Amino acid sequence: MTEESNAKERVAIIGIGQTAFGEQWDRSIRRITLTAATACLADSGVSGDDIDGLYVSNTSTSSFIQQEHQAAMAADSGGLLPIASTEVEAACASGGVAVRHGYMAVKSGEHKVVMVVGCEKMSDISEAAIADTLMSAADREWEGQIGATFPALFALLACRYMHRYGTTEEQLAAPAVKAHANAVDNPYAQFRFKINTEAVLRSPMVADPLRVLNCAPISDGAAALILCRGDMVDKFEGDPIWIDASTQASDTLALHDRPHITRFRAVTSAAKKAYQKLNITPKDIDIAEIHDSFSISEIISVEDLGFVEKGKGGSAIAEGQFDKKSQLPVNVSGGLKAKGHPVGATGIAQIAELVEQLRGTAGKRQVKGVKRGLALNLGGTGSTAVVNILNRS
Repeated sequence: MTEESNAKERVAIIGIGQTAFGEQWDRSIRRITLTAATACLADSGVSGDDIDGLYVSNTSTSSFIQQEHQAAMAADSGGLLPIASTEVEAACASGGVAVRHGYMAVKSGEHKVVMVVGCEKMSDISEAAIADTLMSAADREWEGQIGATFPALFALLACRYMHRYGTTEEQLAAPAVKAHANAVDNPYAQFRFKINTEAVLRSPMVADPLRVLNCAPISDGAAALILCRGDMVDKFEGDPIWIDASTQASDTLALHDRPHITRFRAVTSAAKKAYQKLNITPKDIDIAEIHDSFSISEIISVEDLGFVEKGKGGSAIAEGQFDKKSQLPVNVSGGLKAKGHPVGATGIAQIAELVEQLRGTAGKRQVKGVKRGLALNLGGTGSTAVVNILNRS
């Protein structure tokens, strides 16, 4: 294979853009999405005429603001008509799946330059309505109809995990404490302040053992990427970061159908595929952004990604094994817990953070010497898992 053909088959991220996450009462979803997309175009040096494909990640805007057809709206608002635009929904993993679809479209040769944008406007309806809508990402018939909520399902995971491995409430609090400490230096983060273990343990109970500070917030926001074929990167101004692997796996929708609920089989499967594609091991990852919608999610995920022995995730995080200055920093952005979780934008924002880190442009939150980063985006209670591995060169 020649160098030219090899470059043609690689996929580069040459532009990133995002809004701050939080409650954006005075901004419509059109404006939020357009802000992220415009910033992304400016970062890449790409014009609208260069883009030949658009993938839009959105989870529940049809319920949140009664607006379907987000892909067409984004193409229209962004002045990209008559471009082919596709909406992607995979619950909270929508962003990661959208990036994977954009990656496959470019890698296959179907498109040369693709924009991937994720958006969500959640703060316009009540918390009860949001909880009910998000529950549709689990099994509505067998879980939702008997009164289960998303926090309740993750509480079941946490209870069983803590019983089996002896994880303490203090260790369950550790991912949230770390996330808030990291978010202080992130201008896009919803909660830019530190908390301690005592604050987590004093916060109101949501679903035992999960408290308010164990849970990601309701957020509005958008994030965008420009992907292009490897042999075209010199045409544009963007500093390229390469997608070396993009893998996806699934698990049962309902928790009761799984042989074990203390592990995410989809994560293990997607990660294994990614590592095998690149002939690497978990030790070759320098930095990671991991889905931490609830503290227990991060604890289980660092294990299922192969970063730590099964049952040791809570203690490892509490001991600082994944802090910003550790050998493998996790969620330097603040994660979903502190950066925020506008569900359709989350997976794309994770990758935007890794791009900044690999470029060396992350400012005060910059981790030195990182060359390879991993993003894990989860949908439902782990029913969908997407792993994207990025490389500096």
